[in-house]
Amino acid sequence: MDFDDQLRRYFATADLAAISPDALQAGIEQMRVDLGLEADRARRFALWSLLYMLGAGPDLDIAFKDPADRDAARDFMALVDRAAPD
Repeated sequence: MDFDDQLRRYFATADLAAISPDALQAGIEQMRVDLGLEADRARRFALWSLLYMLGAGPDLDIAFKDPADRDAARDFMALVDRAAPD
């Protein structure tokens, strides 16, 4: 899953700054629906990751049944949080 492709799919643009608040909420809701329906582990992780970066990621216990996936998500969260400017 390419990041820009996902932005275009859910928000009709790859430019985050161009997304209106209403379009952002609508895209996030659609992503949550897709996350709930997605059976492929890698695609689920990619959807959850984008939701997390948008501040809308569901709790790990809800998003991932497999403990290994939850651990990978925790590692991702730590990496993103360390990369964030202070």
